[in-house]
Amino acid sequence: MYTNSKQLSIDHTIFAWSNQKGLDPIHVEKAKGVYLYDEKGKKYIDFSSQLMNVNVGHGREEVTEAVRKQMENLSYVCPPFTTDSRGRLGKKLAEITPNNLNKTFFTLGGAESNENAIILARLYSNKHKIITHYRSYHGATIGTITAGGDPRKNEVDSQQVPNCVHVENPYYYRCPWYSSSPEECGERAINNLEKTIIYEGPKNIAAILMEGESGSSGCIKYPPLYLKKVDILCKKYDILLIIDEVMSGFCRTGKWFGYEHHDIKPDIISIAKGITSGYIPLGGIIVSDEIVNTFNDKALPLGLTYSSHSVACAAALAVIDIYEKENLIENTVKIGKYTDELMDKLIEQHPSIGDWRNTGMLGCLELVKNRKTKEPMAPFNADPSEMKIMNKVTAKLRELGMFTYSKWNFIFVAPPLIAKKEEIEEGVEIISKAISIADEFCY
Repeated sequence: MYTNSKQLSIDHTIFAWSNQKGLDPIHVEKAKGVYLYDEKGKKYIDFSSQLMNVNVGHGREEVTEAVRKQMENLSYVCPPFTTDSRGRLGKKLAEITPNNLNKTFFTLGGAESNENAIILARLYSNKHKIITHYRSYHGATIGTITAGGDPRKNEVDSQQVPNCVHVENPYYYRCPWYSSSPEECGERAINNLEKTIIYEGPKNIAAILMEGESGSSGCIKYPPLYLKKVDILCKKYDILLIIDEVMSGFCRTGKWFGYEHHDIKPDIISIAKGITSGYIPLGGIIVSDEIVNTFNDKALPLGLTYSSHSVACAAALAVIDIYEKENLIENTVKIGKYTDELMDKLIEQHPSIGDWRNTGMLGCLELVKNRKTKEPMAPFNADPSEMKIMNKVTAKLRELGMFTYSKWNFIFVAPPLIAKKEEIEEGVEIISKAISIADEFCY
């Protein structure tokens, strides 16, 4: 049955970011806690929470029950209606979000959230340009993939949305300015950003869009005070600050939202992923009172058929309840520190580890052929011929019973926030065995 279902998926569905020929996906029959099980009963530890979204782990009956109850009473009404789950979730988000971010426009995912954040920033400011980092990823709609700095956008560059400007990422391990310290790298990045603002014209720039903490770009750590200085520049030049919390939000970094590490006051934050732990699609933008109030006497031209979906909102309430009852912020801090300790030992054992970057439980190993030259095990935007070593590493991870997100020379470590120390040890041991393959190519 399941083998047939796997083939049906290959024959009749399209796979994202993949060649459509020669696929051999894992066919998942069930999942529980931090583990996936395929059709043959083989167990895989999920060491990236799928795409850094299954924060409360798989198979949570509390979420299933909340969805069941909501569907028994009401499955769907269109956005002009109010529902109990919509109202309670909106209130809850206002409570857990710092500062004056008190109202949410609900979407179905991260790309939609960032897309609507950009639209709203332009509407409110009557300006048009958006500044983001190179390497950043904010979604795959035509608007968000253009706004982001991920090279996958290059394939659709001829269709790109206008008025998106990119600046260098303050990536200290590979600092564009060859800085001698994270602080120096951050200061040079800020100087570069301010020059870009001046060159592009502050009166033209609607918003700066940045992640609360870097995710799929490689968990690039912001230098000290970098994001704080970005916030100061925004205030200085009357530019809105949009913080993308799609991946870093909902306890993933050891706080409700990643930007809380940086003492800033964004105007809009975009959310998704962890709000429902991936159980049902949901996202949103949480917006400052100042922006919302400008639409008190005129229509807000944003809309989606499934905005404020009652079942998705019910799932989110159940997930947030788990975060609070199980103290997952505290567990994330504790397990994140333990993971750091294990990675320090791993670095001593494996010359292929060039860098380990982590905030809470949002971490990434960067593999290199030489620590001194930092030659990557696979280059930025590697083509298939340049991925042979990393493909061997990821194949070994799968063979040993691990699923985790990988990209170029990055291996991500972002397990569900419910993970215990022994599960982290299990995962790190698998990674250790797999990257021994990469060690053979070091010089």
